[in-house]
Amino acid sequence: MTTARDIMTEDAECIGAQETVLEAAKKMTRMGVGALPICGEDDKLKGMLTDRDIVVKVLGAGKDPGQVKAGELAQGEAVTIGADDDAVKILATMSEHQVRRLPVIDGHRLVGIVAQADVARALPDPQVADLLQALSVD
Repeated sequence: MTTARDIMTEDAECIGAQETVLEAAKKMTRMGVGALPICGEDDKLKGMLTDRDIVVKVLGAGKDPGQVKAGELAQGEAVTIGADDDAVKILATMSEHQVRRLPVIDGHRLVGIVAQADVARALPDPQVADLLQALSVD
């Protein structure tokens, strides 16, 4: 069975919880990604920061991205997947939490990110359709 470790993008970079949203946006641009894990000083995952979060919760709210800390946008406990969890578990977790990207954790360490497209490539066609339908619900 295909695991998260098999399909993840490795070497995921965090944005520090004390770094600004502006720094996060620059890092996203440099890396060509739309989301970054937020990590605390203890290197533990605090949440995910998306480009949509920046637009809606910072810019759209009239806040200064150079003043807002990434950690301020971390909400609740981060939804993650274990490195050895299989594609069916990844699919179920994405569907249950309505997320398109999952940080991959090995122990307490971030080792990668699994995106919706990664799972779609790894699953048989009927399961891909189920995933896309589950994540398209508003």
